[in-house]
Amino acid sequence: MQTASAITPPAGAAGTVPVGAARPARPARAASTASKVPAAENTLRILKLLASKRGPMAASNIATALGLPRSSVYHLLGVMEANGFVLHLHEEQRYGLGISAFELSSAYSRQEPLSRLGRPLLAALVDAIGESAHLAVLHGRDVLYIVEERAKNRPSLVTDVGVRLPSHLTASGRAILAALPKSQVRALYPNAAAFSARHEMEGAIMKYSALSSHLEQVRQRGYATEHGEVTPGFGSIAAAVTDHAGWPTAAVAVTFLEDKLPAEQWPALAARVKKAADDLSVRIHGRPAPTSSQ
Repeated sequence: MQTASAITPPAGAAGTVPVGAARPARPARAASTASKVPAAENTLRILKLLASKRGPMAASNIATALGLPRSSVYHLLGVMEANGFVLHLHEEQRYGLGISAFELSSAYSRQEPLSRLGRPLLAALVDAIGESAHLAVLHGRDVLYIVEERAKNRPSLVTDVGVRLPSHLTASGRAILAALPKSQVRALYPNAAAFSARHEMEGAIMKYSALSSHLEQVRQRGYATEHGEVTPGFGSIAAAVTDHAGWPTAAVAVTFLEDKLPAEQWPALAARVKKAADDLSVRIHGRPAPTSSQ
């Protein structure tokens, strides 16, 4: 197993994923499938469009957005309404997602796809760097850990599966918060009472202005860090996993003893963490989180 002291950036680094190399065959297969079953393809396009919006849409707007004939859109919406996948709001003359779509979402959660897709990527990351890694999702103002891969001969961590920690204290939480709209972050942290600390330390984030400033740094770097806010002496690096709409779904993080990993090696480790997060984004049919230029 490679030790942390030998960490080097992945091939093609600065944390970017060769997405083009992973997907070239998909458009051809999709086009071939669409040419054989256009109704199925257009039904899925309508559902994906509705899922990407904040509210219901008029059928005419759906037709325009997708470049489809209105008659076809009305016909497909009628079939989906009859099967519960869309709901027609008669007073507004708009369509939104129905209960059957919600049931699919619930089934998706029950099958734990993030855990199943993320675990082998985390295992490979741990093998490469020799440090422990975990996968976390946002749950209210907390992060909930859903996968942990413990590195051999490394100390036990508090980030066991099922553990919840305040998101503003953790690298995982900060990576996710930085990828959210600023208005959403503000709603999660409306006042000082929303902040907490596990122990006293200088520079702790205990107010919104400090959190906002820190998250801007995360956006600029493309990854988040933590320096002992959860457990003294331990540092963490994390990067967001995003879905098809660019919404943060989870975060991949690694945790290590700070005195064992010199500061100059953190960027190289961050590149590996971000690549794992980007790979998971691709695996869930999402897209890598953008990295702002310095």
